[in-house]
Amino acid sequence: MRHSMMDQAAALSGVFQAAELVDKLAKTGQCDSEVMNASINSIFITSPQSVSEVYGGFEHLSTGRKSLESVLSRNSSAIQGDVVRYALALIHIEKKLSRNSKMLGTISSRLARSQEQANHFGPNHENVISSLASVYLDTISTFKTRIQVNGDARHLQNSMNASRIRAVLLAGIRSAMLWRQCGGSRWHLFIGRNKLLDAVKRLPS
Repeated sequence: MRHSMMDQAAALSGVFQAAELVDKLAKTGQCDSEVMNASINSIFITSPQSVSEVYGGFEHLSTGRKSLESVLSRNSSAIQGDVVRYALALIHIEKKLSRNSKMLGTISSRLARSQEQANHFGPNHENVISSLASVYLDTISTFKTRIQVNGDARHLQNSMNASRIRAVLLAGIRSAMLWRQCGGSRWHLFIGRNKLLDAVKRLPS
């Protein structure tokens, strides 16, 4: 599958969308359910014919697109916020994951079981979210490099909200993997910033 700059922009928007969701869940205990649905659903699209298919259409990435556009436009509050820190950490951790074939195999087999639950209950059922959270907890969170989530202790200590955060982080890893598969790298955020920004602006909102 050939990838365009717009595909890269979409995948990276997926990373930033997950980062935005984590930030909202950690600080308010709430997030837009439709936006979260698009991110969670992306985890189960493992053999897509296009990048758009992963998210059910580029229009479902509007939250991530707006966030990424702010960062690429060098909005000072966006650059210094937790969202960009989460996004960069997801990209960094996915790169480490890509070199760990054993962990990738474990995640794949665990996700197959989560997929069965999703088929039965629906992908956004609490049982599925808890299952995805446990996949993240047992695999990716064991890396020495871990994502430190800032937020309100009441929301961070709520077990279901914590599961949502971990499930969304897993969705972020999935988008980071797609970003790398589309030819993206952290250097594109700096060297190819203008081209990437132009592609982000052309994504359907």
